[in-house]
Amino acid sequence: MKISIPHPVNTHKLAWPRVSLLDRYIIQELIPTFLFGIGLFTSIALTVDTVFDLVRQVAESGLDIGVALRVFLLRMPEFIVLAFPMSMVLATLMVYSRLSSDSELVALRSCGVSLYRLVVPTLILSLLVTALTFAFNELIVPATNYQATMTLERALNRDRLPFQEDNIFYPEYDKVEIPGSDDEMTVLSRLFYAEQFDGRQMQGVTILDRSQTGITQIISSRSATWNGAENVWDFFDGTLYAVDAEGSYRNILRFDHKAIQLSRTPLDLATKKRGYDEMNIVQAQDYLKLMKLSGDERRVQKTRVRIQQKYALPFVCIVFGLLGASLGARPQRASKATSFGISIIVIFSYYLLSFVTGAIGQKAILTPFISAWLPNFLGLGVAGLLLWRASR
Repeated sequence: MKISIPHPVNTHKLAWPRVSLLDRYIIQELIPTFLFGIGLFTSIALTVDTVFDLVRQVAESGLDIGVALRVFLLRMPEFIVLAFPMSMVLATLMVYSRLSSDSELVALRSCGVSLYRLVVPTLILSLLVTALTFAFNELIVPATNYQATMTLERALNRDRLPFQEDNIFYPEYDKVEIPGSDDEMTVLSRLFYAEQFDGRQMQGVTILDRSQTGITQIISSRSATWNGAENVWDFFDGTLYAVDAEGSYRNILRFDHKAIQLSRTPLDLATKKRGYDEMNIVQAQDYLKLMKLSGDERRVQKTRVRIQQKYALPFVCIVFGLLGASLGARPQRASKATSFGISIIVIFSYYLLSFVTGAIGQKAILTPFISAWLPNFLGLGVAGLLLWRASR
């Protein structure tokens, strides 16, 4: 008799975790409602924020319809990303409310499945949407928003790219020791001011230079341009005044052209006129460095808050997903209209709180991290409390 020997089983083979039937069922219920929410909230936000403005531009400013359509498409990714967390709360609230009203949650819990286990599919989907939101916000939305701004500016201002046209103001500060003390104080070391900028040349430039001890220099010139090859500023048709510590002129020098080694930050400030929604985190960090050099503490604080908000925003998907699941899992019947109304209340409350904490953070009352992440922490706390009460 022939005996067949079974092949040995490779016990060292990596076993990947599999999604259970329960998880697949709930996720399959969530995805259609989530996609419906994306279409719904994106349409509403686009209509209110973009469509009305573009229609006005077409009617009043003669904006070409083709350009308006292109701007509309470029602005769409921003509102799709905003719709992600909104759709999460709508989808979870409606699906778990239906499961509760159809007694499916009761049947599952009678089989020993805890409510905490039932929200695992929501957590899985929320993590995936969080990663997708972060990718959109970093790779797509800033670029499309900036392209939309440039397209609209070109169409309305005859191909003139957006830049700061007048009153370019750039102060530089330095730390000096207080006489008779070990403490330091911040003083103005240099002030750069230009009346106008045409995208290439500064007009009406005045510089107050106090960087040299005992001497103050005042440079006034008709125009100035940045010389990238030499890393200097070229000043034309101007006068240099040297003032000593007593306030008397030590030297007055008129010049037709003079190269002076100064920072190119004034040019960067004038040409990098991007809104915070048009910058990703890396670009916002570069902008923060420019603001630190300028000594504008108000903009420095605002930029720090906005950077933290860029980190915190994607995680709203997890907060909204858990809030919707915990509210929908309560043992009560709720119609689709009721679920939609509760979703609107949750969304409005969260973004109102986010706006308030962001404003407080910009006033330096809260740290940038706390002001950006506090709504998420409070939302998670409320979701955990509701989930605990529903599981009892």
